[in-house]
Amino acid sequence: MVVMMEDNESCGSRVHDTTTSSSSSPSLSLAQGRHQRQKLEVYNEVRRRLKESNNEEANRPGFDDELWAHFHRLPTRYALDVNVERAEDVLMHKRLLELAHDPDNRPSIEIRLVQVHPVSDGTSVDSNLSDTPHKGDAQSSRKSIHPPPAFGSSPNLEALALEATKYENDDGDNSVHANSMFSRPLHEITFSADDKPKLLSQLTSLLAEIGLNIQEAHAFSTVDGYSLDVFVVDGWPNEETEQLRIALEKEIFRIEKQNCSNHHSLSHTSEHEQTQIKCDSDPVAIPNDGTDVWEIDINNLKFENKVASGSYGDLYKGTYCSQEVAIKILKPERIDSDLQKEFAQEVFIMRKVRHKNVVQFIGASTKPPSLCIVTEFMSGGSVYDYLHKQKGVFKLPSLLKVAIDVSKGMNYLHQNNIIHRDLKAANLLMDENEVVKVADFGVARVKAQSGVMTAETGTYRWMAPEVIEHKPYDHKADVFSFGIVLWELLTGKLPYEYLTPLQAAVGVVQKGLRPTIPKHTNPKLSELLEKCWQQDPALRPDFSEIIQILQQIAKEVPYSHTWTLYYL
Repeated sequence: MVVMMEDNESCGSRVHDTTTSSSSSPSLSLAQGRHQRQKLEVYNEVRRRLKESNNEEANRPGFDDELWAHFHRLPTRYALDVNVERAEDVLMHKRLLELAHDPDNRPSIEIRLVQVHPVSDGTSVDSNLSDTPHKGDAQSSRKSIHPPPAFGSSPNLEALALEATKYENDDGDNSVHANSMFSRPLHEITFSADDKPKLLSQLTSLLAEIGLNIQEAHAFSTVDGYSLDVFVVDGWPNEETEQLRIALEKEIFRIEKQNCSNHHSLSHTSEHEQTQIKCDSDPVAIPNDGTDVWEIDINNLKFENKVASGSYGDLYKGTYCSQEVAIKILKPERIDSDLQKEFAQEVFIMRKVRHKNVVQFIGASTKPPSLCIVTEFMSGGSVYDYLHKQKGVFKLPSLLKVAIDVSKGMNYLHQNNIIHRDLKAANLLMDENEVVKVADFGVARVKAQSGVMTAETGTYRWMAPEVIEHKPYDHKADVFSFGIVLWELLTGKLPYEYLTPLQAAVGVVQKGLRPTIPKHTNPKLSELLEKCWQQDPALRPDFSEIIQILQQIAKEVPYSHTWTLYYL
């Protein structure tokens, strides 16, 4: 399975394509940059094919503008990935997005049968994913009963196509494999709804609940707040679509009913972490034991430069009572009950933690519309930016120092029954003294009394397999994520950089995929990496054990200057 999403995207958020353009029919002067030109080329090719096929909709007045508006509202990646030989699929996507504007139609759903065709000798995978036959008549007719998926060039579908070819070559055309999953039709399910946090995880969970296995998926967000999610699945016993649609609608109804009764919660929460959220102008209710005074009057905050911006909030450098601080403020237009709950949970956790390797909480403003969290300002920025934007390199002694800092912070959190759930390089911040601290508790949770939790959260490239699969999990999910971070520190590379986030996630779950450890890595460090990302959580070490291992390795490594920065 593969879902096309941005590299830093959490499963509860999506990054929009911010390329600007006119919503009217395009010209080359408006299509600035390589990707925008490619989007224009795809638009023109789809338009040409629809016109030549005498498509009724394509001949309507104003259609050209409508088609360009469709491409314009979606990310450039949509145009680059869509199968232009199936131009009518673009119209189907356009129709579903239009239907999703009506709340009564959400999610709008389209289900159809598709096939992945084997690769013939001397022919590329992409060409075989079109509906043009490339083999003998008998074989082509068998393979081309159904159209290919709308997005037909991903490595997952290529792998299926190559596997189908392998079976054919090994066993011949009349083998039992001729009717295997690689040649038999799959179901392509396309959803469109209003874009909201956790939507993608809800959809993947929905498909799993009715026994479907996701082989391929693409997720897109529009600039006006809607989503288009396309899944290619197997596991439905019949080559029909109506019963599958009924099963999906029943499951959607069940989930919506459950969400309403659980206040839209996607995880089991303990009695102590329940928060009463109100959507009116009253302050957000934060659990308070009466020993802290942390409410900040936003008028006492001085905002300086914006450090970062996301879909749901902005991060500023500022001052509070003459102290340098970081101010994370939620965008008023994005605040709803779910975001308020996440905000409340972050304040609830942060006000209780005190450790030199955890970013220090200063206070919060809980009075809408100015919801913000104030923490100490970390002048060194994030480990992610240092590695991937500044092209910094950690020598082994500095790598071990960073890893020990992170392990100490995480060990403290786990000792206090706090599971971070989104441990990654972007959430590790450095201060002016080169001390690394764990940050961002937006999706952190206090461990349930049962010791296990459910619901997918975090960021796919760093996510533990049990979390990806929506299985119960505990603090060992953080240990898996730490293993990926440790590899990232070691290599300076983005985990699974040649895969999209959900490609990586499915590889981790279904194929035991892990990052490749460099050949000359310290043997004890290699062993620790492999322990941390064991498939079975019980086999992963605790952070107390990790600290001991790292400290022992550090004793054996000669000291050198901790930070090295290369500009490329």
